Amino acid sequence: MMTKEKLQEIIHQIIENVATQVPSYKTSERDWNNSGGHVALCIIDDDGNIYGKIWGEDKVKGRKYFDIAYRKASQVWITGYKTGEFEKLVFAEKVDHHDFGIALPDLIGWDGGQPIQLDEETRICCGFSGFTGATDLAIVKKGVDEAISLIK
Repeated sequence: MMTKEKLQEIIHQIIENVATQVPSYKTSERDWNNSGGHVALCIIDDDGNIYGKIWGEDKVKGRKYFDIAYRKASQVWITGYKTGEFEKLVFAEKVDHHDFGIALPDLIGWDGGQPIQLDEETRICCGFSGFTGATDLAIVKKGVDEAISLIK
């Protein structure tokens, strides 16, 4: 079983890894133009502890993207499903949104929220916002993979 200290070490390493990746997206017109480099990461552990980081110079824009990252992460934390995937299940009537306590207007719908299993017993729920959905997912996954390989 992972200790709280080890979990926090991994989460902080994930944030550092994502931080090193963010500037590399300046060359991606599609991603960078989406937010002007204002992006945010939110991580929620199974105990409900919240970790995060906001990038960009405009605090108001950063707040906007963190709000979306938090909504993505918290929906994953509540449902256990990636954002986008959960909505597809709800609208295909394979899952009842009432079972999760989330009203239909509150579904986030965008890609960028994902559960990540760190070991057999430890899961974190991540939300990233500011770039395109595919990039939001990929940047966090890469940050996680690098953190796990560094800490092992």
